[in-house]
Amino acid sequence: MKIKLNLLGDITIDRDLKLLLTIGGLYALSTFLSNTFVNIYLWKQSGDYINIALYNIAVYIMQPLTFILAGRWAKKVDRVIVLRLGVIFLSLFYMTVLIVGESAAKYNMLLGALLGIGYGFYWLAFNVLTFEVTEPETRDFFNGFLGLMQSFGGMIGPVLAGYVISRMDSFQGYTIIFSISFVLFALAVICTMFLKRRSAKGNFSFRRIIYERKNNEDWKRILNAHVFQGLREGTFLFVISIWIFITTQSEFALGTFNLVFSGFSLVFYFMATKFIKPRMRKWAIFAGGLSLYLAVYLILIHTSYTTLLIYGAIIGISYPIFTVPYISMTFDVIGKAWKAGEMRIEYIVVRELFVNLGRVSSIILFLLAVSIFEPETIIPYLLMIVGAGHFVIYFFIKDIKLHGTANEEDVPVKEGIANNENR
Repeated sequence: MKIKLNLLGDITIDRDLKLLLTIGGLYALSTFLSNTFVNIYLWKQSGDYINIALYNIAVYIMQPLTFILAGRWAKKVDRVIVLRLGVIFLSLFYMTVLIVGESAAKYNMLLGALLGIGYGFYWLAFNVLTFEVTEPETRDFFNGFLGLMQSFGGMIGPVLAGYVISRMDSFQGYTIIFSISFVLFALAVICTMFLKRRSAKGNFSFRRIIYERKNNEDWKRILNAHVFQGLREGTFLFVISIWIFITTQSEFALGTFNLVFSGFSLVFYFMATKFIKPRMRKWAIFAGGLSLYLAVYLILIHTSYTTLLIYGAIIGISYPIFTVPYISMTFDVIGKAWKAGEMRIEYIVVRELFVNLGRVSSIILFLLAVSIFEPETIIPYLLMIVGAGHFVIYFFIKDIKLHGTANEEDVPVKEGIANNENR
C-alpha cells in the first residue's frame, strides 16, 4: 500500500520505506541516547585517550570486516535477515556493557568489536535496502526525513540521558540508559520481521567492484571522497565529546551540546531536503564542507563551553547541507555504475571499506601522536589536519558527471532491481 506524503513534497511512499524509516528512527534514538556516553563511560573509568582510541579502532576494524561477511550472506540468504543480525548484535553490545559494568574499560576492545560487528551487519543491510526501496526521485526525501528523525533523536536522547546520569550516584544512570537502548533495539528487531524478504542472485564479487575504479572515474572519485569523510570522523567522533566532558565535568552539559547540535540539524535537514535540488548538490557539498572545517578553528582558538555550544550550532547547520546531497550523489553514482542491479551489495561494501580506511587511518594517526607527544599539545594540531576531511571531499566530487534523470538502462529503480537481477 502506497500513501502520499506532502510534508516534504509530493512523495509516494510504500510500507517497506516506512518500516525502514521506523527502524532507522529507533536506531537513531537508541544510539543517541547511549553512544554519546559510552566514550565518557570508558573515560571516567580509565582517564586515558589511548584506551578510548583502541575502543574506537576496534569498532572501525570489525565494521568493514563484518561488511564483507554481511555482503556475502546478503547475496546467499536475505538482506532483511542481515539487518536483523545487525540489530541483535547491537543489542548484545548494550547487554555486555550492562554485564561488565564498571569494568568496561578493561574490555574496551571486546566492546568495540561487538559494536563494529553490529554496525557492519546493520549498515550493510540498511544501505542496500535504502538503495532498493528508494528511487532517484525519493532518495533526497528518504535521506532528509531520516536526517530529521536522527536530529530529533539527537535532541531528545543525549539531553535526557545526560539529565538521568547526572542525577544518579556513581554509574547507576549509565545502567538505566544502556538498558533503555537495549529495549529500543529489541523493538527494531520486531520491526524487521515485517519487511518484505529480499534475496539476491549471483556470486559475491567485491574485489571486482574495487577494480572497477580503473574503469569508472566517478566511482573512483566518490570512493576517494569517502576516505576523507572517514578521516574526519575517526577522530572527531570521540575527541569532541571528551573535550566537552573535560571542560564541564558534566554529562548533562554534553547532552545540552547535542541538543543544540541536533536542534539546528532538525531545522536544516528539513530545509536541505526541501530546497537543495540535484543541480545544487555540488555547491551545497562545498559550502557544508567548508563551514565544517572552519568551525574547527573556533574551538581551537578558545576552548570554553560557550564556544563549544557555538561550534555545535554551526556543525548542526553544516552537516545537513553537506550530507543530504552527498549521500544522494553517492547512490546515484552507484546507480549508474557497471552492473549496479546485480552488484549493488558489492558497491555498498566497497564504499564502507573506503570510509573505514579513512577512520582507521585517522585513529592510528591519533594513537601515534598521543604516544609521542602530550595529548593536550598535539590534539589541536591533529584536529586541524583531519578536520579538513569533509572540505576536501568537494575537490573529488566536483567533476562527477550525472546527467539527467535515471532511466531503466543506467540506474536500476526499485522495480528494476527486483525484476532484472542479471541485467
